[in-house]
Amino acid sequence: MNLASLTLVNLGRNKRRTVLTLLSVTVALFLYCSLSGVLDTLDEATHVGSENRMVVRNAISLVFPLPLSMETRIAALPEVRSVAMQNWFGGQDPKDPRNFFAQFGVESETFFPMYANEIDIVQNSPAQGAVSVPAGMDPKLASYMAEQTACVVGDDLMLKNGWRVGQTIHLNGTIYPGSWPFTIRAVYRSKVKAFGNEVLFFHWKYLYENSAHQASAGLFKVRLKDPGQASEFAHKVDEMFVNSDYATHTETERAFAAGFISMYGNLPFVLKVIGLAVVFAILLIAANTMVMAVRERTSETGVLKTLGFTDASIFSMVLAEAISISLLGGMIGAFGAKQLVSGFNMGGFLPPMVVRWSTVWSGLVVALLVGAISGWIPAWQASRLRIVNALRRVD
Repeated sequence: MNLASLTLVNLGRNKRRTVLTLLSVTVALFLYCSLSGVLDTLDEATHVGSENRMVVRNAISLVFPLPLSMETRIAALPEVRSVAMQNWFGGQDPKDPRNFFAQFGVESETFFPMYANEIDIVQNSPAQGAVSVPAGMDPKLASYMAEQTACVVGDDLMLKNGWRVGQTIHLNGTIYPGSWPFTIRAVYRSKVKAFGNEVLFFHWKYLYENSAHQASAGLFKVRLKDPGQASEFAHKVDEMFVNSDYATHTETERAFAAGFISMYGNLPFVLKVIGLAVVFAILLIAANTMVMAVRERTSETGVLKTLGFTDASIFSMVLAEAISISLLGGMIGAFGAKQLVSGFNMGGFLPPMVVRWSTVWSGLVVALLVGAISGWIPAWQASRLRIVNALRRVD
């Protein structure tokens, strides 16, 4: 009988305790990798967007609007290729107010050509008659462009809510009161994961032609002719409006996303502390399990030494048992987090959840360390045990 077979026998000696310890490690590593996945997602969010697209917003805060007249002045600058207004709608599903997803009113004529390389139109209603679309826009959006109440929806959002193309849905306005009907005329799928597939886009004109609010823009998306002009353009725009009632803050789309993440405050630090607390807790559980297991087998350890097993063999056998439980539980937890958490939607403000492979491997390293540390002291005690003292104990 070799050390591997002895380790397997010992693992199956108290099946209930082994399974419970295994499940504890699994849950702990699942939580550890899931929390690390949130950090991965926040990091991914800082890389959302393009360096040749700029965001012009109110310098005070994102919640303060900008006058529509700004668009003409911004579009007249030589660095600009196109400008698109975008407004947050903030509607609620009347059937389930907790069913949160992002909705934006956009200047469709320029917005969709601006993002033509990021999204594909995978479903659409056929256009009734000849409908022209602006240059650079997918012709599949013809039926959307022909109807004021039309909307474009991400395919994940369609699947989640069980919607179909051509269906009219209603959202209850919060910022813009009332019941707002939207007819789904097209479904998009993002080519870039960070863009997200759970967003509803509709015509900006529909919002302001049917709202009591004064027409304004939440922000302007600006596509530049040359990404190298981003810094010069940002300075020029902010200087243009610095003395107006609506001072602006202009930055690249990527910097805008990174700034949005900064509003989460010290969340990364909190998640790291929680992750370390989870690992420490499971370390104590695993160590307690191994101490109990070795103590129960004190006399058997004496017998093994009598049969010729060396101190090193005893040490290796106990350590292998601890590592086996921890590593197996860690594998289930880490790979489970990769499969179950990845792709989870964060509500439109962040890209879908991602658990990187580096996080999975770091979780396995943590599991290995937990097993090694929790088994080290019991293994050392067992290896140092004298035969006479071990055989003196009667179970």
